Amino acid sequence: MEEAIRKADVLIEALNWIRQFRGRYVVIKLGGSALEDWDTVTRLLTDVIFMSTVGMKPILVHGGGKAISRAMQEAGVEPLFVEGRRYTDEKTLEIAARVLCLELCQQLVDEIHRQGGQAVPLNPFTENVLVAERLTLTSKDGREIDLGRVGYIVEVREEVLRQACEEGRVPVVPSIALDRQGGKLNVNADTAAAAVARWLRAEKLVFLSDVPGILADPERPESLLSHVNAAKCRELVANEVIGTGMVPKVEAALEALQAGVRKVHIVDGRMPHSLLLEIYSDKGVGTEIVL
Repeated sequence: MEEAIRKADVLIEALNWIRQFRGRYVVIKLGGSALEDWDTVTRLLTDVIFMSTVGMKPILVHGGGKAISRAMQEAGVEPLFVEGRRYTDEKTLEIAARVLCLELCQQLVDEIHRQGGQAVPLNPFTENVLVAERLTLTSKDGREIDLGRVGYIVEVREEVLRQACEEGRVPVVPSIALDRQGGKLNVNADTAAAAVARWLRAEKLVFLSDVPGILADPERPESLLSHVNAAKCRELVANEVIGTGMVPKVEAALEALQAGVRKVHIVDGRMPHSLLLEIYSDKGVGTEIVL
């Protein structure tokens, strides 16, 4: 009986948040270590299905760098680097598009269906929603750095995403975009998720990571910062407290907040039901970032 009462208390606590977020968009970025363990993925997708069932509108954006690296190795394709950054040639892009769009994206959709949910793959092979332009960078000495078929998002076909959500389907979007001429471009999954959140003015953008969140001391997991603002994030980046692997997430988070996304969360995707605990409980389990 005590266990039953405890479960009822959890539901009552969640009820307020369910009411508050009903009908709101939440963009969830899945990638990194979380994608490497299928048990973790199935639990995360259960959370996504729950969110959809109680009226929220989740959109799943995913990468898959490790799977791409394995496929390149199997194909005998050596990675190329320019100024320390990965270069995407046509062969690499072909492998990345196949792995992300035809394999991982479809696997995620199939698993949502297997668990009784509804989902739709949205990518250049089905219906494209990410439009990008070629990304070039400038070196310290002022030279232009060509990264090959790498892009940055300039448009999100939000009407396609909204329609899928209205139909009760979870859009699953891999980080491959098309340019204006219909050519494929490889894009960073963190920035792709942030772009989707910006265009939809999402209630929340959630990065599922392999760390608890932002740590005041990277060597001490117990130093988790549960709530930070944009100014504090910039300070932590400047002081190199936030490490290189977390910097793209934080930069994407700050851009999303500036564009109207209400809150950004960084949570450990390996923790069972971390997604639900962060959104539908009073305390949360990761880092919440606000302006």
